[in-house]
Amino acid sequence: MKNEKTYVFVPGGWHGGWAYDPITDRLGQLGKKSISLTLPGLEAHPCIQDKIINLDTHIQFVIDILVEGNFANVILCGHSYAGLVITGVADKIPERINALVYIDAYIPKDGDSCWSLTSDVYRDRFVTGASNDGFTVAVPPGADDRRRPHPLATFMQSLHLNGNYEQVLNRTFIYLSGWEGSPFVKQYENLKDSQDWNIETIHCGHNVMRECPDKLVDILYRLEDKYS
Repeated sequence: MKNEKTYVFVPGGWHGGWAYDPITDRLGQLGKKSISLTLPGLEAHPCIQDKIINLDTHIQFVIDILVEGNFANVILCGHSYAGLVITGVADKIPERINALVYIDAYIPKDGDSCWSLTSDVYRDRFVTGASNDGFTVAVPPGADDRRRPHPLATFMQSLHLNGNYEQVLNRTFIYLSGWEGSPFVKQYENLKDSQDWNIETIHCGHNVMRECPDKLVDILYRLEDKYS
């Protein structure tokens, strides 16, 4: 179908495309087309060249996937750190993007970085986590052993935007309100009354894909109709 939309999911820090399995499985059962990506450096067995990966690398990787696969009408979804990635992608190929969905994710402007947008707690985590090799940020405490050290430069590099991303008028921020120390509280407060944004709230922790997948899928499913 010409107007069929594709959900494209980009994971946050330390995670791979597997983080979205509960979401893509459910969307598939609903007859929706979706793919989830593992960004360079976050593969199960990254190579030595991954030490030089930065934010531009991640943005270009997603662009190449969308262009080479001839994807259009994309509902581009990013979790946490990936808010910077999806914004950068939309700035380069806005014509392929139907909607941007920030899942408890940073919403940057020109010159912002994950470092500049996040909280002191996470800045300390980046610094401490990079002390091992200076190139990657160690995996934080947690139970999932699929997570991988995250390329430090992707957190540090500033995002350079020319404004094309503003052509994508369909924008949603999904605020996850059930975790302490969230760096997204102020962002939510700034956006909640905006006429330019669709704001959704799920009361759960930061990893909504694991904790409340059905609620996230319900929102995403409704967005497809809203943005048709």
